Amino acid sequence: MNEQAALKAISEPRRRELLRLLRDEGTMSVGEITKQVDVTQQAVSLHLRVLEEAGLVEARREGTRHLYAVKREGFKPVEAFVRGFWDEQLGDLKSTLEDK
Repeated sequence: MNEQAALKAISEPRRRELLRLLRDEGTMSVGEITKQVDVTQQAVSLHLRVLEEAGLVEARREGTRHLYAVKREGFKPVEAFVRGFWDEQLGDLKSTLEDK
């Protein structure tokens, strides 16, 4: 899991849509996902592969189906990246509030 791969993966709007769907609905097969989005099963599979390689989703086989779920720990590098923009500002805010 690395920050660059995760950020690149979520930079594509369709992948964010798939992540939201998996977050909200839970584990789903490629076929179930395809029914809820306006793209082909092949395109969904390709997007899921990118998300899996970035560590943001995990896949498991159940018979002939591939089931996908959000891999929450895969978002830690993204969270750390975003937090880096807030830590200093939050520290400044805390100091300002304590000074008052």
